[in-house]
Amino acid sequence: MSRKHSRRRGVYVLWFVLYTAVLIYFLFFAEKFGRGTVNSDYHYNLTLFNTIKLYVKGVDAVGFWISFLNIAGNIIAFVPFGVLVPAIFVKRLKSFPTVLLLGFLLSLGVEVVQLLTRVGTFDVDDVLLNTIGVALGYVVYLIEHYIRFGRR
Repeated sequence: MSRKHSRRRGVYVLWFVLYTAVLIYFLFFAEKFGRGTVNSDYHYNLTLFNTIKLYVKGVDAVGFWISFLNIAGNIIAFVPFGVLVPAIFVKRLKSFPTVLLLGFLLSLGVEVVQLLTRVGTFDVDDVLLNTIGVALGYVVYLIEHYIRFGRR
């Protein structure tokens, strides 16, 4: 591994650590997003597209920004994962199915922890949206890789 490649990988690792810290904060501790407070009951949605439909149909009731943050925010939050994992683990974890599976498992794990700790809500729509974010991040990785290295 060249010194330049090693330095670039180190920057990606640093970004991944910072990304992970911010993600943990927003998913478990950000009171502005309803985190940090333990619910007395378990909250969950196991019906695919249920929450998404609620935010799309109820945009007038809850407001555009709340709907946008809940739908687009779940996608955007996982885009860095889709970019950074293949950039860091170029040899072992760079295939699309592998990165997508890891992102899905991370999202599912987050949702399970939210359910068990009763901080937030377990929502299958969040898992779907997060996984879409991972896929979009992987596309960004591929574009960046193609621009930087060509067809290799």
